[in-house]
Amino acid sequence: MYKTKKLCAPLSAIFRGVLPTKRRLSPYFSNSRIPSLSSHLQSSSRVPPRYALHFLPNSNFSFQNLCSQSAANLDSSTKRCWNCVAHKTGTTPFLYCDSCRSIQPVDLSIDYFQIFGLEKKYEIEVDGLEGKYKDWQKKLHPDLVHSKSEKERGYAAEQSARVIDAYRTLSKPLSRAIYILRLEGVDVDEEQTVSDPELLTEIMEIREAVEEAPDSQALNQIQSKMEEKLEESSNSFVNAYQSRNFDEAVACIQRMTYYQRASEEILKKL
Repeated sequence: MYKTKKLCAPLSAIFRGVLPTKRRLSPYFSNSRIPSLSSHLQSSSRVPPRYALHFLPNSNFSFQNLCSQSAANLDSSTKRCWNCVAHKTGTTPFLYCDSCRSIQPVDLSIDYFQIFGLEKKYEIEVDGLEGKYKDWQKKLHPDLVHSKSEKERGYAAEQSARVIDAYRTLSKPLSRAIYILRLEGVDVDEEQTVSDPELLTEIMEIREAVEEAPDSQALNQIQSKMEEKLEESSNSFVNAYQSRNFDEAVACIQRMTYYQRASEEILKKL
């Protein structure tokens, strides 16, 4: 397990009044009612799905707790349908049986990248996620199994919710970075305080600039700067992750976190 350096100066003292003092950026969300199938399949020209998922609270979520005990204990080597006992075929993750069209229990050994048929890496084609997400919801959404057994309705709720979370997590650079490090066994504390003096100074300067911004044009300029900083930190994360320098990767995530928070707060003022 990799840990960051000794901490100092809590950010709450720096961002008080400008940036939120407690804001979880975890890709996981609380158990919530899943919206109707039609809302998942809306045209992206109307509402981009990555932003249309506001119905899910942005707080900690554990599929270990959501999934049924039998699903959580599923032997990943078992690739037979629980309903018709047909063998899994092909390379697609076994979330759904093509033989009898039964939704399968959640297999936690299948990660989010596998759900979307992606190689486990930080740099992915985000544009391709939407189509695969909709394809899964056409098979897994609870609306499709309302007349089935209680067991399968439970599987549908679990699988559909997990696909939603996978989509949200992989769609955004920050949550994707946190998730891919967790797959490597590196736990990232999104509420960690800052220990880098240079970053501390920069955060204070951002705060002052936002407070003193005379108009929306000035705020837009600061916003553009935050987006540039976020992209720079994202690129630095790529290099750190590829070189297996996880301490530096965590430091990059910390910078991305605060740039993202600053950007969100500026948008609220516009």
